[in-house]
Amino acid sequence: MKPMLRALSGACVLAAMALPAAAETKLTVATVNNGDMIRMQKLTDDFTSKNPDISVEWVTLEENALRQKVTTDIATKGGQFDVLTIGTYEVPIWANKGWLVALDNLGADYDVDDLLPAIRSGLSVDGKLYAAPFYGESSMVMYRKDLFEKAGLTMPDAPTWDFIADAARKTTGDGVYGICLRGKAGWGENMAFLTATANSFGARWFDEEWKPQFDQPEWKNTLDFYVKLMKDAGPPGASSNGFNENLALFNSGKCGMWIDATVAASFVTNPKESKVADKVGFALAPDNGLGKRGNWLWAWSLAVPAGSQKIEAAQKFIAWATSKEYLNLVAEKEGWANVPPGTRTSLYENADYQKAAPFAKMTLDSINSADPTKPTVKPVPYVGVQFVAIPEFQGLGTQVGQLFSAALSGDTTVDQALASAQQITTREMTKAGYIK
Repeated sequence: MKPMLRALSGACVLAAMALPAAAETKLTVATVNNGDMIRMQKLTDDFTSKNPDISVEWVTLEENALRQKVTTDIATKGGQFDVLTIGTYEVPIWANKGWLVALDNLGADYDVDDLLPAIRSGLSVDGKLYAAPFYGESSMVMYRKDLFEKAGLTMPDAPTWDFIADAARKTTGDGVYGICLRGKAGWGENMAFLTATANSFGARWFDEEWKPQFDQPEWKNTLDFYVKLMKDAGPPGASSNGFNENLALFNSGKCGMWIDATVAASFVTNPKESKVADKVGFALAPDNGLGKRGNWLWAWSLAVPAGSQKIEAAQKFIAWATSKEYLNLVAEKEGWANVPPGTRTSLYENADYQKAAPFAKMTLDSINSADPTKPTVKPVPYVGVQFVAIPEFQGLGTQVGQLFSAALSGDTTVDQALASAQQITTREMTKAGYIK
């Protein structure tokens, strides 16, 4: 080869080496700072090793902050995120607005029919899935068997609120609070708990004409009961406590009972995380003999915003994170008791899971017993158990949550909080055209 040609061919090789490899797709995933999602982030290498052309960047936020950021981004078409962690409330509303991509490309082996019917239907519109459930939940009672034994109490499988209140007062003392309940303001924080509880007291957000019902005796009974119970048997500063704060209190041995999401069961029974792991029992959420228990229905789910430029990669990620294979991966790394619950029928038919998770049956029964189409004792014009599935609820629920949190902290009275809730809700519903 002539010197000139040799030099040229060498330059070509160097130029080729300098060219970038196939462009990498970077997915930005917005999620909540709950334990199962933190675990998913640690396992992301499994996804990227199978998809070397995709990288994942996480934005992890506290529940109220996540909701605000994600809602603002999707409503303004900001395009900040490629995968959103949203819930059963947002999915049908946002899908109907054309804000979400239908998940019809999750792969041949995804097995959509294996998703629990109650969870799947809440994430579908016109038979199309718009979000895939990462974990599903209802709510139930978690309690300390040792404290109950000491107090001479036996927890029924299906307790009443009166029994719970009595047991909470009897197990308070020696640095233990008889009961820990959500008090932190937010439509998905204290109002998830209080709306579900109110259902069991015969209350409802609206009557059939969309008139707010906070001036009715059922809401007064609910809020009076809650505030008094927390004053007598709850921790100080409860108006700042949401899911994560109460989980920390329970795991450190400070709570006799905690009524909250069924997903917490794997954390309170995990000896690496809980001081009382071997002492925890479970029961259905309480009732008042009116035919409704105070349990909710929710799924933290992964969805693709319509504005994403990376739909194919985003669906690949969602398929990975919500697949049967992902459950097996968590089981292999952390044990069957710690897999994300409440999404797949096959999980509840799995003998290894049933053996490892003493809470499995109670979780499934709680999920199956929540009915979003008939959430209350009296008829209502809305669907949703611990929320009202209308766009205005996010703002309303948060405002009412702030009022009820103030009643819990003693900054206002129950009567004042309910009167203000009635006034605010009536004004907003009239403005939005629900009330003629």
